[in-house]
Formats: sequence, structure tokens, C-alpha cells
Amino acid sequence: MALVALVAPPAAAQQARLVSTEQLAAELDRGDAVLVDVRQSWTSYLQGHLPGAVWLHVESLRTGAGGLPFQLWPAEVYARLFDRLGLAAARPVVVYSAGDQLDVAATFATWILEHLGGRDIRVLDGGYAKWVLEGRPVTQRLPRRATARGGWLSGQAFRPPVASLEDVRRAVAGSGALLVDARPVEQFRGTAGAQPRRGHIPGAVNHPWKDDLETRELALVWKDREALRAGYEAQGITPDRDIILYCNTGTEASHLFFALRNLLGYPRVRIYLGSWTEWAEREELPVEMPAGE
Repeated sequence: MALVALVAPPAAAQQARLVSTEQLAAELDRGDAVLVDVRQSWTSYLQGHLPGAVWLHVESLRTGAGGLPFQLWPAEVYARLFDRLGLAAARPVVVYSAGDQLDVAATFATWILEHLGGRDIRVLDGGYAKWVLEGRPVTQRLPRRATARGGWLSGQAFRPPVASLEDVRRAVAGSGALLVDARPVEQFRGTAGAQPRRGHIPGAVNHPWKDDLETRELALVWKDREALRAGYEAQGITPDRDIILYCNTGTEASHLFFALRNLLGYPRVRIYLGSWTEWAEREELPVEMPAGE
């Protein structure tokens, strides 16, 4: 497991990237890309969405395994789901979220899509909120998309970069891997949280996912690469490290993965899918609280 997690993504996986509202608007008329709306509310989708967008609830991308929630499906399940949505690995796919406080839904979906073999996967910077703020077209019409024969990866070829519980145990014991907690500060400090224990995994550095965003012209968008790099490096989160990301369920960690791997090109970044939900529930595992908390 550790050997698989440390290698680079498979050759078929292409790194997802950002696309601006301006760029997408220019491409929309050509109809090259399939748009995927991952806003959590189906009513929001019915009330208005980008022209041609299909709707996908991000929780359909996860399942339980051995009693542990928020785990991945086998590759074949994803392939069937994406085929039904009319997505094909060889065609461009643009994923957008609400764009205000829920960017993590878009980055989690793209994390699955790119590691299942998507050739051109993009995240809409600023999401639906920025698109609407700029007065760009939305519709209530539902797309008519035929089922695709998508060419997605299957079986052993689907190797998303994940860290196991044992990988995290070894990191706590001093393996050299750097643990990065993507949750809000109050959860990291143990003053908030839904799990049976509060705090964080010993030795972890806290980098809340929202720190990678900023407000520009009333829209919440990604910081430029120079600002992102400076923010991470100031915390000792540098490209030479083996980095394990976690949050509560894996979605917030995907936002940091997108920043570090896709935007900044860090070579060794993994997501611990069990995250704080698994760690906090295992009473034999140590928990750390900041001094004075």
C-alpha cells in the first residue's frame, strides 16, 4: 500500500487545472466540454445552472467500507456512473461548485475524475457564484446527453494517491511524512467538531482549505500561484516533503491536493481518506491539542 501511494499518478491520469469564467464562456458555444454541476442542492440546480451542465451529488462518489464512512467505490462503479452522465475520459470535463463556501465538492470530484483517466479535467474558478455575478447565462433546461462509452480506467489501473491508517501511524512515529490538516482552525484546536474526540493528529500542521482562496471583485476565487506557494512554504509545507493531507472526510483535503499537486506541482501528495473521522473514533490512537486548550 505504501509503495503504491508514493509513486507518481499513472500515466493515463492528467492533472486537473483551473479554468476562468472568461475562458469557459469563450468555449461554451463550441460545445466541446461537458459541464458537471456538483452543488449539493438539487433544487439549486433546477432553479438555474450553466447551459448544458449535468448534475452530480458529490456524496454519490463515496460509500462505506467495513463500517468506515466516506470511502471510495471500485473503479467500475465510477466508470458506470460517469458513463450514465455522458462523460468520456477523452472529452473535456469542467466541474463547478457553488463557488462561495463549497469549492471542496468540485476538487473532490476532479480528484476522482483525473485519477480514473480523465484527459482534460478542469475546475471553474469562482464556480456558479462568480458566473452569475458576472451576468453570464444560466438555464433551467435539462441537457439531453446520451450514455457514453467512456474509456475510464478500471481495476488495478485506478490508483488515486491515498494514505492508509498505517501510513499515518508511521508519520506520527517519525517516518518523515508531513501531516497537513485542512480543517478550520477551531476544529484543529479542538474547540469544535462532530467526532467523539476533538483535537488533531499529533505533529500535524494546520492549513485550512479556505486559506487558498481570496475575494476579488466580490467573488471568492483561488489565490495566484505565487501567493499559494508562499503561504504553504511559510508553514514548512515544501515540495521536498512527503505530504499526507487529511480533514474530516477527505473532501477538504482534496482542495489542498488540488493546490499542492495540480497548481504548484508538488510531487508527493496523498489524501488520508479515513481522516479525522477514523482517527478520532479509534481510542487507542493519540490526539493532540494546542497548549492551553
